[in-house]
Amino acid sequence: MQNPIKIGTRESDLALWQARYMARCIEKAHPDLKVMLVPMTTRGDQIQDRPLADIGGKGLFIKELESALLDGRVDLAVHSLKDVPAVLPPQLMLSAFTEREDPRDAVISPHYKTLKNLPRSAKVGTSSLRRSAQLLHIRPDLQIIPLRGNVTTRLNHADDGTCDAVILAAAGLKRLKLEHRITEYLPVSLCIPAAGQGIMAVETRAGDAELSQILQFLKNPEIEACVAAERSFLAEVGGDCRVPAGIHASVCKGGNINAEAVIASIDGRRLYRTSGTCMAGQALHLGYSLAEQLLSEGGAAVLSELNLTKTPEEKI
Repeated sequence: MQNPIKIGTRESDLALWQARYMARCIEKAHPDLKVMLVPMTTRGDQIQDRPLADIGGKGLFIKELESALLDGRVDLAVHSLKDVPAVLPPQLMLSAFTEREDPRDAVISPHYKTLKNLPRSAKVGTSSLRRSAQLLHIRPDLQIIPLRGNVTTRLNHADDGTCDAVILAAAGLKRLKLEHRITEYLPVSLCIPAAGQGIMAVETRAGDAELSQILQFLKNPEIEACVAAERSFLAEVGGDCRVPAGIHASVCKGGNINAEAVIASIDGRRLYRTSGTCMAGQALHLGYSLAEQLLSEGGAAVLSELNLTKTPEEKI
């Protein structure tokens, strides 16, 4: 293994925090190794004037990092797992995952504090179709304002009055020590998170046995079972941010995996929700079965209206 190990990362504050965190973890587990960061700008960072769903999905945040992996400029890349599409290039793989930070979505509203207290027709900023669909199901009067940009930019929209509230992932705010800005946590019972929300993933070249061995210290069967359930669901329903869908898996009593999932229409008028429990070894199947149930109950019609069709290679 070449020394130092090179980590590819986006240049946002959160991405750099995550890459530095992983570098510290590797160096602590392997004191003989050194790690360096290779920051780069992705198309998702460059295009800020349009919603992600309109320009190709959240995969735009990792394509340049994957290109750097494939041509050997970096050895691994660190991502927020919720930003990783369900299907990877065949030459790449997700080799390890961190423990999950808080998976919930969070409200930031300096004047109104909570979703319930927002006035009628309040402006709520979010970049996520999943969030907006679930919020509109609860509060159809809300005006959804599409937001792009880094965490600070989005928080500024709440501060300057552009939005009455913005919704962000609690995990990112906590990692950046901005949890004091959170005025309400949205429970999973109200707003199901994105697949992988709160987890960091390490992407490497497939077949890199030496690096996989180095990352063995991150192995966590419970996290991997939750990831399997969430990402199999994601693959079955379409795999990126163009789909207003979410799933959250957790470990329950006896080591079983429980998962809650949702598919909703963009306007929030139709919302299909289900849950299920299985043994950890059946987590992959659980994700598939929850997706198939929601698709059969009406989710397929929602996806059809979005003109989303899956090709065979989009399935795991």
